[in-house]
Amino acid sequence: MTDIEFDFGLVGLGVMGRNFILNVADNDFSAIGLDLDKEKVDSLLTEGEGRVVHATQDKIEFINKLSSPRKIMLLVPAGKPVDIVINDLKPHLSKGDIIIDGGNSFFTDTNRRFEELAADGIHFFGAGVSGGAKGARKGPSIMPGGDKHAYTYIKPIFEAASAKVNGEPCVAHLGNGSAGNYVKMVHNGIEYGLMQLISEAYSLMKNGMRLSNAEIQSAFSTWNQGRLKSFLIEITAEIFDKKDELSEGDLIDAILDKGKQKGTGKWTSQNAMDLGIPIPTIDAAVSMREISALKPQRMTAETLYGAKIAQTIELTIEQLEEALFFSFIVTYAQGMQQLVYASDTYNYDLNLETISKIWRGGCIIRAELLEQMRLAFDKNPSLKNLLLDEIFAAMIKPLVPSTAKVVSEGINAQVPLAAMSAGLNYFNAFTSGRLPMNLVQAQRDHFGSHTYERLDREGIFHTEW
Repeated sequence: MTDIEFDFGLVGLGVMGRNFILNVADNDFSAIGLDLDKEKVDSLLTEGEGRVVHATQDKIEFINKLSSPRKIMLLVPAGKPVDIVINDLKPHLSKGDIIIDGGNSFFTDTNRRFEELAADGIHFFGAGVSGGAKGARKGPSIMPGGDKHAYTYIKPIFEAASAKVNGEPCVAHLGNGSAGNYVKMVHNGIEYGLMQLISEAYSLMKNGMRLSNAEIQSAFSTWNQGRLKSFLIEITAEIFDKKDELSEGDLIDAILDKGKQKGTGKWTSQNAMDLGIPIPTIDAAVSMREISALKPQRMTAETLYGAKIAQTIELTIEQLEEALFFSFIVTYAQGMQQLVYASDTYNYDLNLETISKIWRGGCIIRAELLEQMRLAFDKNPSLKNLLLDEIFAAMIKPLVPSTAKVVSEGINAQVPLAAMSAGLNYFNAFTSGRLPMNLVQAQRDHFGSHTYERLDREGIFHTEW
């Protein structure tokens, strides 16, 4: 086996890397892995037994055993580790070789690497990979961006390894430069929003509606059979079914309420502000993880202000389902609008129908709803916001009363609903033909002579207040 030329190389043989390379091998492509950790190399050799898979600690052996043009994917932590690996490999590569960063790199880093490697004739791709370790093994959603011609060399491998929906691979060349990493970043921002919304629905059921874990599990399981059907709803139902192996009771009740994050949600929020695009549900989700991390301060504050003892909320499971579905739609709409404006700003040439299609399977935010989004963008490729689509408008209108009631009842009962209320306020503002921003403009002109425009005539005006 070691005398053959391998189709595909992968650097970084952690669980994700090993699973992806085994997935590639299962789809009839020979693959070789590189890692400095002997234990990880040995693990791949053991797990890859019976497949055309090899692994080594020797970068020269790794490079020499790859067919031309070399196709090398990196699954290493974002940031400096990516640059270190690239700089280590680059002197041994040839013009036309391809490096693919499969991690969650910040898109501006991808742009820099793209330009630096292009100067040496090496093609660079930022390719977001979503689906976790299980997805990497069985079929993830893959989001590559870079040179379209060079993509033809990796397209057969990625299409074979990706998840499939109705026989269609959940991968596509998304656009120029850092388009792939950017789309994955926004994917993760939407993921933050959906996870926070689900946690708020859980909080309402537990602390306001006084439901047991078994009743909550039943609700999520039922929801996953309907229009909320999605990976995140599915795994949430499974979580509430898990008993604690270390103590009595359910595992969910033993887990510390301190959220962690790797930065992609924060990047999404920061860049949306740079673009001038509102994504308040995602912003709120990021903020709630940050608030949750302040556990010692929260405990002190609870002592100072008194524990929140929520009154029983008079809500139905049906009303909560409607509010959550409304909030899901609004969150996707915010993320998709960010992609529309980013595409114009960064010259990505993104196709939102294609993005919706490859998100239908394999990735963390996969949901039945994405097929409706695909159809909306297919019907109107210039659609700026899903809320402006007539079919989505017809879906959303009946949900507004329940959403308003859920948010109102929750806030009155002192149940934190940062993301759900942010989504409702976004909707109310976005669907308002007139906002009180005229007063803000008057204030700005009053204290800073910043000028204003008028409703009744053209021009720029200033008043001596």
